[in-house]
Amino acid sequence: MRMNKNTRQRIMDYAATATEQMELYCAAHPGSPSAVRRPRLSVRSELWIALLGPSLKEGIVGIGPTVAAALRAFDTQYLAGLRPPLGVVKDLGALDRRLKKFGVARRRGRNGNSDLKSSAEVSGFTWPA
Repeated sequence: MRMNKNTRQRIMDYAATATEQMELYCAAHPGSPSAVRRPRLSVRSELWIALLGPSLKEGIVGIGPTVAAALRAFDTQYLAGLRPPLGVVKDLGALDRRLKKFGVARRRGRNGNSDLKSSAEVSGFTWPA
């Protein structure tokens, strides 16, 4: 199937627009997984797909009706893979007691609080309003 010049130009314009929208999203959310990892963008049946990995089955995927929505969905999926499953660590006090049995302690800051930081504090990423 051969594309005529007009079809080829429309595809190039579409790709340039998508790239520009991704750049705007990444500039607005510089610490987000999308900005750091730069997933590939594609469009299928009027849905945008942000993919990091070899395939939809094996990679991290975000799907949405706009480039920004697909990138937000990608960020959510990426960060979900970094968090422990719900219920794994419910109570840090209980974790401290279990660790103490083995002679291990969580590091604490000078004020006695844990020095563990949330992913938002580490990356500077905040969710759009």
